[in-house]
Amino acid sequence: MVFQKVVLGVVFTIFALRCCPMVADVKEESTNFTRVRKESMMVIGIEARTSNGSGAAAADIPKLWEAFYAKGVLSKIPNKVSDEVIALYCDYEGGYSQPYAFVIGCAVSSLDEVPEGLVAKTIPASTFAVFHVSGEFPKSLVETWGTIWQSSLQRTYVGDYEVYGKEFSTEAVKEVDVLVAIEEKR
Repeated sequence: MVFQKVVLGVVFTIFALRCCPMVADVKEESTNFTRVRKESMMVIGIEARTSNGSGAAAADIPKLWEAFYAKGVLSKIPNKVSDEVIALYCDYEGGYSQPYAFVIGCAVSSLDEVPEGLVAKTIPASTFAVFHVSGEFPKSLVETWGTIWQSSLQRTYVGDYEVYGKEFSTEAVKEVDVLVAIEEKR
């Protein structure tokens, strides 16, 4: 329950800021990430189609987090590779202000069995900028997204995601990884 409240608070704050950015003072020089190549990942979860540009995300995403926990989606996902919760941004119609799919679920080893009411997504193998977020939540996560939005990262929009480990709900200092798909370094 604590995890749910923290996540809902984080998500609402993030998407309120995405729709009405107030982080113009964030400079790219402060961007601190690790560049990592990751293989493709399959995810099963629940989905909402939304948009930051229209302001819909500020309402749609918290509702999806509520549904994820209220409907016990975590326990319905077959073939999980772990209990880490993935918040996936995919199927972008353009940049982050254009419509996209938001999926909350888990990484899985197979898409052969997708329960009714859930969706399956595959994030292609890609290079990611990995931002390790630690500290006061949701402030630290909001600041990280602000840095990403203000940066000149060459984003590919094939799939960005946040990883919430089991410890997220129990640790005093919250930690989450934010992975943003970027162009290969040449």
